[in-house]
Amino acid sequence: MRPAALLSLATSVPPHIFLQKDVMNAAWGIFGSRFPDYERFAGIFTNTGIIKRHGVKPFDWYLTQRGWPERTAAFHEGAEALFVDAATKALANANLRPADVDTVVTVCSTGIATPSLDARVARRMGFRSDISRVPVFGLGCAGGASGLSIASRLAQARPGTNILLVTVELCSLALRLDELTKANIIATSLFADGAAAVVLRAGDGGETLIEAAGEHLWPDTLDVMGWNVDPLGFGVILRRTIPEFVTTELKPALTQVLGRMKLKLADIDKFICHPGGAKVVDAIETALSLDQGTLEHERQVIADYGNMSAPTVLFILERARAKGLPPRSLLTALGPGFTASCVSLRHAA
Repeated sequence: MRPAALLSLATSVPPHIFLQKDVMNAAWGIFGSRFPDYERFAGIFTNTGIIKRHGVKPFDWYLTQRGWPERTAAFHEGAEALFVDAATKALANANLRPADVDTVVTVCSTGIATPSLDARVARRMGFRSDISRVPVFGLGCAGGASGLSIASRLAQARPGTNILLVTVELCSLALRLDELTKANIIATSLFADGAAAVVLRAGDGGETLIEAAGEHLWPDTLDVMGWNVDPLGFGVILRRTIPEFVTTELKPALTQVLGRMKLKLADIDKFICHPGGAKVVDAIETALSLDQGTLEHERQVIADYGNMSAPTVLFILERARAKGLPPRSLLTALGPGFTASCVSLRHAA
């Protein structure tokens, strides 16, 4: 089977910009008097590496407690707009029309929509009535890499067809004013909204090929990352120190995944990694024995956009492509499961 080629990539963010210093000040007002030893945790905001990020609602909207219906309405409106913007740009970059899309893969874990997002925007986009829809939920931060893997295999299965991958996450809607937990404070300091779209086709054009893909699922790690669902909506689960986990566990996992691809770590010219936060980036560099500062695109994206979950690694891939990819790159992301998802990219100079 001929590998899928990456024809285009585009990203999108909502219009509302939140400066990290303003979020930090607001968090003091919300949690400072109610959270034991809050002052000890407040430094998290300055240690993330984030300067600004984007949200689908104005800043003040998040300062009032919102229930599930309000969050869902905001999700539908914001996610649909980001989907259309990212997808439209990616298709234009590939010189395609929405009617040329044969399959759309939609990756999202921060809201629930039934009918799914792809159906809700189908008329606005101009998709054909016979389009194949593949909505994917629950991959979290690994969704950008796993979604690319899923989309590439669908492209391989039907050579010559156009596969559109859209990842859209509205992490800001999971901000909880009622949860006085360290996990909620960390989420408030990190997460943001954004979308990315990729067009793939097998057997026809494209300098960047999806060479192989694989995953590693660690046993007994359901408590590392995920959602807790209650009447108010999603609440974040972060119950282990992820940088420490990355430092000790990432390299052995990637070695196993690459082994199944018939590759070694030494075969990788560039790593393109979901950053999580500044400390996670440092941990990745340590785990993979990379020189400090090697993951410059990761630090730039986290500074400019925060952690947008699934789309984030595709924002980093966009920057890496603009600078020029080496012959082989490995795109990696960690997410609920706890899972490492990897995609090997071959690029022709």
